[in-house]
Amino acid sequence: MKIVKTINEVRKQVKEWKSLGQSVGMVPTMGYLHEGHKSLMDCARKENDKVVVSIFVNPMQFGPTEDLAEYPRDLEHDAEICESAGVDLIFHPEPEEMYADDFCSFVDMDTLTEGLCGRTRPVHFRGVCTVVTKLFNIVTPDRAYFGQKDGQQLAVIRRMVRDLNMDIQIVGCPIVREEDGLAKSSRNTYLSPEERKAALILNQAVRLGAEMAETEKDAAKVVLAMKEKIQSEPLARIDYVEAVDALSMQPVERLTGGCMLAMAVYIGKTRLIDNVLV
Repeated sequence: MKIVKTINEVRKQVKEWKSLGQSVGMVPTMGYLHEGHKSLMDCARKENDKVVVSIFVNPMQFGPTEDLAEYPRDLEHDAEICESAGVDLIFHPEPEEMYADDFCSFVDMDTLTEGLCGRTRPVHFRGVCTVVTKLFNIVTPDRAYFGQKDGQQLAVIRRMVRDLNMDIQIVGCPIVREEDGLAKSSRNTYLSPEERKAALILNQAVRLGAEMAETEKDAAKVVLAMKEKIQSEPLARIDYVEAVDALSMQPVERLTGGCMLAMAVYIGKTRLIDNVLV
């Protein structure tokens, strides 16, 4: 496994692979990897000849009051996980390698990014779309792998690839959870023991919503029950709980067809997300 820091090194290696007719899968990450990321790598390993993982804490998707400086980083640990998953190449650039001092070109999107996380994190998805486009241009993968935990991000990337005619297959992979149900997240490390226990309310609310949706199709009633469940936890503060179409991210009144029950909840100062497809 190689670890490279420059765009030229990545391009040279990928061109060599493709000249031999080998397919390339990519897993874009911000590092501090866990079993959720590894599940994406495992899927990429099964479906491609070569696997590239990018590890880049993208400053463009953090707002001025968000946790860019505190975001956890551990390249040695990340490399061990990648090695165990059979990854061939880690792309670990510095910010100045990705963004010139006079950088001024962005990829943005309407509609899908206006609600849910986009409502309270207005710069986030412009940063995501821009960096993912750059990574796709650099690596030119045949397939790219994203987790369903970031359900809105997955929908945004799929729409961007479709709208901009990118020749890449986007593969969504299931949420990976701890044994007690908490969705795996790099931000879980911020939680104190008391907060970690309180964070289980997210999964409890998700499971409640999924169970209700089997018979109750009024989205408002299901969302209200989920909110009441979360509010029963004193350490929890709701950012949003919504029912949306899983492809368009637009609010729905009836839970018919492909819908997503999505939430963002603060446990103490830590913002966590979870969702379920119904």
